[in-house]
Amino acid sequence: MKKTTLVIGASIKPERYSNKAIKRLVDKKVEVKAIGLRSGIVAGVTIDTELIPYKDIHTVTLYLNPSRQKQYYNYIIDLRPERVIFNPGTENYEFIKLLQEENIETEAACTLVLLGTGQY
Repeated sequence: MKKTTLVIGASIKPERYSNKAIKRLVDKKVEVKAIGLRSGIVAGVTIDTELIPYKDIHTVTLYLNPSRQKQYYNYIIDLRPERVIFNPGTENYEFIKLLQEENIETEAACTLVLLGTGQY
């Protein structure tokens, strides 16, 4: 099974960490899906603006501050990922609790660091 990662909060702006994460994931040969406020393409990955019911998402990595995450709670839970990564600044204990109740692993970590250290 491929370990597809969904980047939520994706941006076409090169200085954004979500953009850097997409590029690094692609470099590491990880299949990537992305959702953001604006459509575009980063490293060959199309950024969708709608909540598509993707299949077989292994990891969701969040680049949204906690106040913007609430609208994604049910969507992410319904995707049934193996884990959700809360990147720095996205930690949300309310959502972490909901995910853990659904037996979805949560991790407060930086996707870029995990990739850089071989822990992804």
